[in-house]
Amino acid sequence: MSGLIEGLPDAVALRCLARVPFYLYPKLELVSRSWRAAIRGSELFKARQEVGSAEELLCVCAYDPENLWQMYDPLRDLWITLPVLPSKVRHLAYFGVVSTGGKLYVLGGGSDDVDPLTGDQDGSFATDEVWSYDPIMRRWAQRASMVLPRAMFACCVSKGKIIVAGGFTSCRKSLSQAEMYDPEKDVWIPIPDLHRTHNSACSGLVIGGKVHVLHKGLSTVQVLDHIGSGWTVEDYGWLQGPMAVVQGALYVMSHGLIVKQEKEVSKVVISASEFRRRIGFAMTGLRDEIYVIGGVIGPDRFNWDIKPLSDVDILTVGGNRPTWRQAASMTKCRGTIFGCTQLRI
Repeated sequence: MSGLIEGLPDAVALRCLARVPFYLYPKLELVSRSWRAAIRGSELFKARQEVGSAEELLCVCAYDPENLWQMYDPLRDLWITLPVLPSKVRHLAYFGVVSTGGKLYVLGGGSDDVDPLTGDQDGSFATDEVWSYDPIMRRWAQRASMVLPRAMFACCVSKGKIIVAGGFTSCRKSLSQAEMYDPEKDVWIPIPDLHRTHNSACSGLVIGGKVHVLHKGLSTVQVLDHIGSGWTVEDYGWLQGPMAVVQGALYVMSHGLIVKQEKEVSKVVISASEFRRRIGFAMTGLRDEIYVIGGVIGPDRFNWDIKPLSDVDILTVGGNRPTWRQAASMTKCRGTIFGCTQLRI
């Protein structure tokens, strides 16, 4: 990589390129071979962090098309389509998804299709495979597999490490085991088991620096503060429903309302009655906003049709008056959302 910009040292030129919005990088690559090498080099991600030009995007995968991810740029209200996830598992679902170190990670999951390892088609297999996507290099890479295959499990990032816990392995056997992944070393290690297993899907949230594992239909929460101290069981009495963490606060959609949840105290923020017939959507937080993405309009007694959606609705909760607005619809993905997470690059 040499002579990026005439008259400038390459180190300075790279910092100039780092200030260009991410969505323009494919066009910058066309300038020259040296620009292409710079755009796809590992130093660019570091330079973006150093000059304060990192961007926060949303990554989304839906039922249709199969194994396809898109990224949303909130500043420019546009969608970017990623290469298809190269997993051998068809219609991968029930997986965990997180991001750390500027990369997207898709972990485990299962499918109602044929198990590529055994040929079985009983809809009950889980996979241990892990994939990462590098948005700078624009390619997927297979990483070290989890210790245990699992689906419908809790998955989140704490202090740069990925933690997975609970869920189901093959034949719908519930798991109490938990694991931690070091992205830099590409290594998984076991960590203390959950106190309890339940015959239900679970999800993970990080609030106040602590990992929280929630099981569908239960009010109890299993909390991990430090690996060495193991999990504790708390009953916060949190409402049931789709959840999102925004600026460290937990929001829940319950009974047609958006509610801010603080330990045992609930505060109604705004109505969400328009989402009552919408199922299978993702709800996530980004900056000071809540995003409701995709899903389907389910059948009712007057209409048996199922309508897949690519809609994106945004609730700004940071101001004095929370307001809903619509963003650009997904350009490729639609229907039930299988995975959604933030990505900072």
